[in-house]
Amino acid sequence: MAVNGGIARTLTNPKECLMAQDIEPDLAGKLTFDSDKGAGRSKWVAIFLALLLVGWMGSGYLIPSASRQDAASDAPAPRAITVAVMPSQAQDVQLVLTAEGQSEPDRATDVQSEAGGQVVSVSAARGDLVSAGQEIGRIDAETIKAQLLQAQAQLEQSTRDLNNAIALQERGVATEDRVSSARAAKAAADAAVTAAQEQLENTIIRAPFAGRLNDLTLDVGEFVDPGSVVAEVIDNDPLTVVIQVPQQALSRIETGQEATVNFITGEQRTGIVSFIGANADQQTRTFRVEVTVDNPDSVMPAGLSARIALPTGQARGHFISPAILSLGANGDLGIKTVLEDNTVAFSQVAIVRAQTDGVWVAGLPEEADIITVGQGFVTAGDVVDPQPMADDQTADMSQ
Repeated sequence: MAVNGGIARTLTNPKECLMAQDIEPDLAGKLTFDSDKGAGRSKWVAIFLALLLVGWMGSGYLIPSASRQDAASDAPAPRAITVAVMPSQAQDVQLVLTAEGQSEPDRATDVQSEAGGQVVSVSAARGDLVSAGQEIGRIDAETIKAQLLQAQAQLEQSTRDLNNAIALQERGVATEDRVSSARAAKAAADAAVTAAQEQLENTIIRAPFAGRLNDLTLDVGEFVDPGSVVAEVIDNDPLTVVIQVPQQALSRIETGQEATVNFITGEQRTGIVSFIGANADQQTRTFRVEVTVDNPDSVMPAGLSARIALPTGQARGHFISPAILSLGANGDLGIKTVLEDNTVAFSQVAIVRAQTDGVWVAGLPEEADIITVGQGFVTAGDVVDPQPMADDQTADMSQ
């Protein structure tokens, strides 16, 4: 048997057998079946299926079937988005200018010792409330008392000399020069007495005005020099709260206007605008405004932080939750409402007053249906299905 060109056949001729023995077999050859019956049928089948697939896809893309068009026309319209709305009526709202400030004492001064010497008594303590002229401490005055006695004795002597000179002049014995000399001696003695009395009074250290003794450095037995600071007195009644007001709001504030002062300690007081600065700060371009608050017995200390609320007029506005606010396409702050035809409208608003439980905004119509839930899923012009707010949500908004 010999293999030639992929066709196996049997060698029957002896001569062919001898020739086949002389030829070496071709082991690198490949078997092919091209000459077999039906060997090329699979290729034609594959080509036919490919052409059929391409034709079907092309016909479906270029020539849509009538059934698909009918199905598209019969598709239901998109459903309107359901949103919750709250009817709102504009109300009069009090406009308030708020500013942060700090309390300052009405008066504060250092108390100086006008005399020098050893401290012999201290009659007050730090933190005490003192009245005007009340004694705080006393300096040793024995030397000054002796000087006063001496000056008084000289005054008595000079007074007698003057009287004698005048009597002698009336009798024609003494001259006018003697009388003038005696009169000058008496005036000098008067001045010496007055100076000694003043020095004696200066040995008593007194409070210059009513207030609280904020500091005291006097100790019995120590020595103080004339002019040294020994105490500090602060007058916190009334208390002055200083705020900085922007220039655009200055025209809405006037002297004598009432203000509400909320201290950081939780105390709330009513104050009066007592001063409005006439020159703006060069750095901040704001004006200094002082609000005076009554502070009996100096209960409120100076230096406390406080928030001032100044009423500046009225406006019409709607009270809403800050969560309802939205941003427009240009970044404008606004509110989304539902019109009568159930379309969404975007209205730019301005916050006129902020509170802990909500904000007052201006810019909406007198009556508006405000979208409270779902405003983030709709835009101006969309058709929506408005539904009233739940009772608990309405209660939260009204609080």
